[in-house]
Amino acid sequence: MITIAYNNLEGLRNTAKSVLSQTYRDFEWIIVDGASNDGTQDYLLEIRQQWRGEPEYLQIISEPGAGIYNAMNKGIRLAQGEYCLFLNSGDYLYDENVLNKVYPPLV
Repeated sequence: MITIAYNNLEGLRNTAKSVLSQTYRDFEWIIVDGASNDGTQDYLLEIRQQWRGEPEYLQIISEPGAGIYNAMNKGIRLAQGEYCLFLNSGDYLYDENVLNKVYPPLV
């Protein structure tokens, strides 16, 4: 899962709540932030503390970028999994069982 964020703290909170509540845990989450200055930096530290998956499955990058598509490409390059799901800042999964429902048909 790849999340792109830039100065959208409230949106990122909604996205993180959705991702962190998933009952399925065997997934990678890459957050690419464009060096936000709205409190996102501090919240990214909170996300790291709340992460319950394997530590290596969470990557957080915060650096000035060259726009959303550049950030998306960074996320893709960092991804280790077979599939990529973009769930950008402000997006959310319908409920806590979405990954449980979509993963079995993919394998």
